[in-house]
Amino acid sequence: MQIVETTNEGLKRAYTLTIPAKDIDAKIDAEVKKVAPQVRMPGFRPGKVPANLVRKMHGEALHADVLNTAVRESVNDLLRDKKLRPALQPRVEMTEGYEQGKDAELKVEVEVLPEIEAPSIDGLKLEKLNVPVDDAQLDEALGRIAEGQKSYKDAPKSKKAADGDQLIIDFTGSVDGVEFEGGKATDAPLVIGSNQFIPGFEEQLVGMKTGEDKTITVTFPADYPAENLKGKEAQFDVHVQQVKIAGETTVDDDFAKSLGLEGLDKLKELLRGQIEQESAGLTRTQMKRQLLDKLAADHDFAVPPTMVEAEFEQIWNQLSQEVAKEDDPAKAMEELEAERDDYKRIAERRVRLGLLLSEIGQTNGVEVSQQEMQMLLQQAAQQYRPEDRERFIEYVRSEPMAQAQLRAPLYEDKVVDFLFDKAEVTEREVTREELEAAIEAEETAPAPAKKAAPKKKAATKTSAKTDDDAAGDKTADTEKPAADKKVSAKKAPAKKAADKKTDAETDADAAEKPAAPKKAAAKKPAAKKAPAKK
Repeated sequence: MQIVETTNEGLKRAYTLTIPAKDIDAKIDAEVKKVAPQVRMPGFRPGKVPANLVRKMHGEALHADVLNTAVRESVNDLLRDKKLRPALQPRVEMTEGYEQGKDAELKVEVEVLPEIEAPSIDGLKLEKLNVPVDDAQLDEALGRIAEGQKSYKDAPKSKKAADGDQLIIDFTGSVDGVEFEGGKATDAPLVIGSNQFIPGFEEQLVGMKTGEDKTITVTFPADYPAENLKGKEAQFDVHVQQVKIAGETTVDDDFAKSLGLEGLDKLKELLRGQIEQESAGLTRTQMKRQLLDKLAADHDFAVPPTMVEAEFEQIWNQLSQEVAKEDDPAKAMEELEAERDDYKRIAERRVRLGLLLSEIGQTNGVEVSQQEMQMLLQQAAQQYRPEDRERFIEYVRSEPMAQAQLRAPLYEDKVVDFLFDKAEVTEREVTREELEAAIEAEETAPAPAKKAAPKKKAATKTSAKTDDDAAGDKTADTEKPAADKKVSAKKAPAKKAADKKTDAETDADAAEKPAAPKKAAAKKPAAKKAPAKK
């Protein structure tokens, strides 16, 4: 094979590879000899078909297979001989005019990973903010559980409904005198003040008694999921079957036993563990952001543009999907476009940190074990239909890029934990509010480009994945940042549709079903999530 370098600029390399026709032909002859014993042809005994006839019959298919293999092997040889570490899959093209029997000429373009000087991890200092669990937090958690377990009993018929009371109602809704789909229910429970139904509905039930009827008028919100009801005025004929009042809930051993526990002490123990776990997660997020900021401030090197572009596209696509759900998508998109450069800087930072963490991990022998990888694979397979799981597992095992993508988050966490162990950590007790404030302050701290990350306006939602590196305690895919999202031409099995619905799917469901059975069409849509801060 002949190799000619045509480009060597920064991290970009390009080569022309020539595979001699005689080498391709020799490989075809070898394949013919291999398959000849299995070929069957009338007039010949099994395994006795002449090689020239086998080649005549199957030459086209054999040539295509051999050529694909030769191309793959040639590219692998190029990477090995030139000691190239590709950032993403090399781009390979066959020059025009190739015909069977001629030399095969390939154009190979590859972007390589930068040479990173082994990062020094000596002298790393971090502050760990701890939130102790106190009795007030436990009491608050117990109160929330008690509230959720509240029971109601029938009130006297003379009792007028008030905030906090539960009503069992029948209702029929209509617009311009015509009943609409989903606007009728019987035996529907409704707690006044729960804001379960659209504005104005519950308030008009205050003062009603058991057995009373009333016609109330409400206006559906302009953003109501059902198109035929948006902004429309509707009338509901309501019959109150029963007014109920909340019974007293005493948080004691009997209450804990009603939840299937041994007693109140066991319930408190479980709650304390849950609160400690939540606080530990916040503490880790705060420490990780400190760590990433220190690494980003101390290291600056060129990163592969295609990796940055791939990371940016992933961020931008996710943001665009969120923007499409806004009340005014055009305006939200305009605001998002104004921040495009900021997100490009975030993408570059992610890639640089990913490369840096990967280098630290490889230099210090951080690894994901086969057992850990097997657990990751089995967990990922659960997202697919049972009949597709084995196919997904085989797909990942055969695709190095897919394996790297699956392994990356765990590898990153292990590298971060390694750095935590190496760092000099000082601890300080704070309140939950102080810890959350510290995290928010780090979220809005100036980025490496010396420009503060822009605050998102309410019209533009972002996801945790798009926060500056550490939101949700995840940065970019960092082990082998070559984990290109386009892992292969082969397709992994489609995920089952019912697993995890996106916000868009949930909104679509709401539009399709204005009201669930025994719930008023007047029930207001779920509140939109507040935009995540960047």
